Formats: sequence, C-alpha cells, structure tokens
Amino acid sequence: MTPRDSDHDLPNSEKEPVTFVDKRKIDPETGEVREGDAVPEPLVGTGAAPQPGSADQGDVEVEVVEDVRDTQIAELTADLQRVSAEYANYRRRTDREKQVGAENAKASVVSQLIPVLDDLERARQHGDLETGPLKALSDKLASVFANIGLAAFGAVGDKFDPSVHEAVSHEGEDHYPVIGTLMRPGYKLGDRVLRTAMVGVVDDASQDSGADAPEGQ
Repeated sequence: MTPRDSDHDLPNSEKEPVTFVDKRKIDPETGEVREGDAVPEPLVGTGAAPQPGSADQGDVEVEVVEDVRDTQIAELTADLQRVSAEYANYRRRTDREKQVGAENAKASVVSQLIPVLDDLERARQHGDLETGPLKALSDKLASVFANIGLAAFGAVGDKFDPSVHEAVSHEGEDHYPVIGTLMRPGYKLGDRVLRTAMVGVVDDASQDSGADAPEGQ
C-alpha cells in the first residue's frame, strides 16, 4: 500500500481542517487599510476572518445597556422611597387627626357634664350627700371622671395663675398673689383646661412679712 492509498483510508474526522488566513493589507469588504501588521485569526473551514473592532463594539453596547439598566433601577428606587415616605407621613397625619378628633369629642362631652358636678358640689356643701342615693351617684360619677382623667383645680392658698384662674376680686398690692377665695373650681382633662377656676386674689401676708423683716432677724 502506497502512502497515497493510506491517506484515502483515513476517516474524514482525522483529516486536518482547511484554514485560510487573509493577509491582504486592504480589507476587501470595507476598502480600508488594516492597521499595523495585525491580521485576523484564521477561521477553520471558512474563508472569512472576524471584522476588526467587532468585539470592542459589543463591549460598548453591553456597557450602554448596563448603564441604562442602572439608571432605571436608581430612578425606580428613588420613586419607591418617595412614595414610602409620603405614605408614612400620611399615616402619621391621619393617626394624629384621629387622636385629636377623639380627644376633642371626649372633652366636649365632659364639658357638658361639668354643671352636674357643680350641682353635686353645692349639694355636698349643704350636707345632702352624706347619705342616700345622691351620695352613691356622686361617688360613681367621681370615679368615672377620675378614670378618664378629669381633675378639679383651684384651692385657697394656691399661687394665682392668670392662665387658669379667673380673678373676680383683688386685695392688696399683688406682690405675692394667691387664691384667697374659691368661688368655682376649675377642671382639666389631662393637660387641657376645660374651665378656669373663678377666684378672689389676695396678697400672701407671710411673703410680705418675710420680705420686710431686717436681715439676721
């Protein structure tokens, strides 16, 4: 068997592939002069070589797509944060309005019941609440009002405060004004003043005598 005959007997898969290397200085497709001495890598089984710059152009396109994607993600994230902040502010504002509305409604109802407390106080001063059904009613009302935070204020000897005391009379020079007479108690619901106390104001004599006393005495 001759060497030529042995070549024909080799399987097709073992034959070397045909390769072509385009060494032309001018690109036949673009008509441009190829840069430097670089030539495209040979392609097995084809007569074509990869176009110069095709890989770089693909990388640029990928970078552009990634930049657009990152910009869209940043914009969507900013929109989501803004919407979340607006919703949180809306919830806080709504909860605050509900709370204020409930407090106003409670204050309105309690304010209408204060005259009943005045009547019970006058009955107490006349001794009508010592025994009997009125005493039981008065005790229950006092317990209910205490549970919701209603408190009376204004007592003889308390320092006069024009923001919560309504003075109907003054005695003295008002150097150390205190409550001398309580004509009508005031009421607070929590920190809210429902009604000011009606009082008569006098000077605290003990403060005056202490200020006038000589030092060391």
